[in-house]
Amino acid sequence: MDITGRKLFVKALQEEGVDTIFAYPGGMIIDIVDELYKTEGMHVVLPRHEQALVHEAEGYAKATGKVGVCLVTSGPGATNAITGIADAHYDSIPLVVFTGQVSQNLIGNDAFQEVDIVGMTRSITKYGVTVKDRKDLGRIIKMAFQIATSGKPGPVVIDIPKDIQTKSGSPDYPDHVDIRGYKPNETVHIGQLKKAFKMLRHAKRPLILAGGGVNIARAGDLLVEFAEKMQIPVVTTIMGKGAMPTDHVLYIGNSGMHGKYASNKAISECDVLFSIGTRFNDRITGDLNEFAPRAKIIHVDIDAASISRNVVVDVPITADARLALEKLAEYADEPMDTTKWMNQIMKWDDEYPLDMRRDRGLCPQIIMEEINKAFPEGIVVTDVGQHQMWATQYIDMPAGKKFITSGGLGTMGFGFPAAIGAKIGSPDKPVVCITGDGGFQMNMQEMAMAITEKLPLVVCIINNRYLGMVRQMQQIFYGKRYEITYLGKELDESGKCVAETEEPEYAPDFVKWAESYGAKGIRVTSVDEVGPALVEAAKATDAPVVIEFMIASEEIVLPMVKGGNPISEMILK
Repeated sequence: MDITGRKLFVKALQEEGVDTIFAYPGGMIIDIVDELYKTEGMHVVLPRHEQALVHEAEGYAKATGKVGVCLVTSGPGATNAITGIADAHYDSIPLVVFTGQVSQNLIGNDAFQEVDIVGMTRSITKYGVTVKDRKDLGRIIKMAFQIATSGKPGPVVIDIPKDIQTKSGSPDYPDHVDIRGYKPNETVHIGQLKKAFKMLRHAKRPLILAGGGVNIARAGDLLVEFAEKMQIPVVTTIMGKGAMPTDHVLYIGNSGMHGKYASNKAISECDVLFSIGTRFNDRITGDLNEFAPRAKIIHVDIDAASISRNVVVDVPITADARLALEKLAEYADEPMDTTKWMNQIMKWDDEYPLDMRRDRGLCPQIIMEEINKAFPEGIVVTDVGQHQMWATQYIDMPAGKKFITSGGLGTMGFGFPAAIGAKIGSPDKPVVCITGDGGFQMNMQEMAMAITEKLPLVVCIINNRYLGMVRQMQQIFYGKRYEITYLGKELDESGKCVAETEEPEYAPDFVKWAESYGAKGIRVTSVDEVGPALVEAAKATDAPVVIEFMIASEEIVLPMVKGGNPISEMILK
């Protein structure tokens, strides 16, 4: 018996095990929305903006390991989702984004809310297609889930015209489809792996650089096993944070633009660099000509196109991080003598430890340390900016704890909705969102959804009254000309900020704002208030708690590598 396209859509989601869908209604998906209303066991979440909707699906996917499923209408609904799709593309997050489209007889006629969303997102998706025939709908949806999750994960966009949703056709949904030309690598070249292992075994100063691919492959346990068997120190990228417990004796810290001094020095002085799950972007490498200049470089990545694209490597290995580490752990028979090398790294760490001044009142490091105490486990989600860098530097990541952030695109407004998605996906785990006063305001409307979903997550706003990362660059490199970065209320006639008082006015009042939604708001202005505020927030059971931490505007993130400089050349104070 034939069924409508909208019924097959819902059947397909059920077959794929989808239990949560992030959706915002509109005219071109109203038929699908109506079908979802009739469906049992499907949690349909209503965000307040389509960009935030996709970020919520990202947070859900990162927290659960499942596919994030999105549904938006045509036109502005689809275009609003583009930023989130791009974010998922650069951080390899599996999403299937369904967009409504005008009926096929109207396509190309500048119909109301008609846009070519497939064309717009072609460069930021693994696959995108407009369904043009009802008989292809089931096969295309199956392809979407296979492509999003296999190989290097990423977003897929499926555009469904309104007439396809209402037209009847076969009820069959395939359990597998063979996709011509799409053959993700599922093996590892044993010869290359043995070559890499031999190179590591003969190194005097070996180093492992672990990126986000290790977390995506859920291979942290194998990374620890291999590092311990070989006694090789480990540094991580920002996206790789948490791949190895931060309290492990072999873990050095993050590397890159705001990386730890010892981590960047280790990369600059190692003789063999075993990199896995990183694409060597500019924030990690600095000046490419000076990156790991003394090292033979091994690069393991699931995406062959990422290997030797930025950094030319000596041993390329195209493989999933987990598969590669499984094999390497089998080869590791006895530990290497890296005592002298580890002592040198510890000496660098002692020389310039990761530490902030504590004599100027409430500083970000103190806030992060108190978050560690109040929330030793669970999920930490950040937005983008200075607070993100402080979190990557000072948030502890013991085994089992998750760290979610926007790395490749660096999307302000990511943190709060991603934390909401993470909490929906992992309701039994504490979720803490660390955000800035600027980034938070980009998607703060999602508080309405957090309230209706009764989500007891904790939002920590690090308020320095500025767009802090840009202000930091203005402070260091642009003569303290703070143009359009001040977020307070005190402006002179030309629109520039005037001299700040001890407590300059700010809009909005985040405490009153939180309370207006039905959430709890707390403002913290001194060190002794930090711990009690977090303890109070941890007691929440059915609504978010927003804590506004008032810090000095002059606080900056150090170390810092100026763009284009070698990572060995760090601004330390």
